[in-house]
Amino acid sequence: MSSASSPGRTADDPALDQIGPALSRLRRRTPASSRDLSRNLVLNVIADAPGETTVGGLAAEMGVAQPVASRTVAACIEEGLLRRAASQSDGRRTVLELTEYGEAERHRFAAEQREAFEEITAAWSPQERVQFARLLVRYGTDAAAWSRRRAADRG
Repeated sequence: MSSASSPGRTADDPALDQIGPALSRLRRRTPASSRDLSRNLVLNVIADAPGETTVGGLAAEMGVAQPVASRTVAACIEEGLLRRAASQSDGRRTVLELTEYGEAERHRFAAEQREAFEEITAAWSPQERVQFARLLVRYGTDAAAWSRRRAADRG
């Protein structure tokens, strides 16, 4: 079946079929160690969460099993990036919070990623850089909303 005749497809541009592989290559080419990548992901998930984040919520958002999230959280706590705290809405629950050091590391990762983006896109016009950045941020926001809707439909 061609791209044009598939349900839900809006265009027949072959570039659209390259989105998945391109996103995979982006992840592999991120200028950081795998340890930094997982720490950065955890810190961003917690910082971006609309409310309190538990280890279970973090696992769901990251798409990993709870034991994997627990090990990552334990390492982040040991490094001083996160702390456990009592929930403000239910004192029996334990939630995760960024420490000042965790917030500083999150900003350091973002600065490194911006520097890499600027080097990678050095031949692009300023307008292309900003347009791509805005669309990538929009994609991330819409992907998060899509993921939440799918999880709600399954649950």
